[in-house]
Amino acid sequence: MLQSQSAVLERGFVLDGEHGTEPFEVAWSREARWFVHFLQPAADTTVRLQTQISPDGINWIDHESTALETSADGFVSLPVTEYGGWLRLKVTQVAGEDAPLVRVYLVLKS
Repeated sequence: MLQSQSAVLERGFVLDGEHGTEPFEVAWSREARWFVHFLQPAADTTVRLQTQISPDGINWIDHESTALETSADGFVSLPVTEYGGWLRLKVTQVAGEDAPLVRVYLVLKS
């Protein structure tokens, strides 16, 4: 029987520079998908979304998947597979001066 889990890792943070979500243990799952909702959009701001992986939830490296650069507006999604034990999302403001309010979800499936 397949299993799934959805988690809200960040309910709303103001992105001013760079932010890493709370770590989440995912070793049981086979695939994951990030959902990033810009609650207070900043359409003139560009952000980079990069999945990070960890063997222990303490030490982090960038996942080999390509980072997504997007306008800080609306709702975006980013899939990830082959990741090991722990995941988090690094959200970085790369252009623009306005700081968006961000919510991050993680959806997992076995």
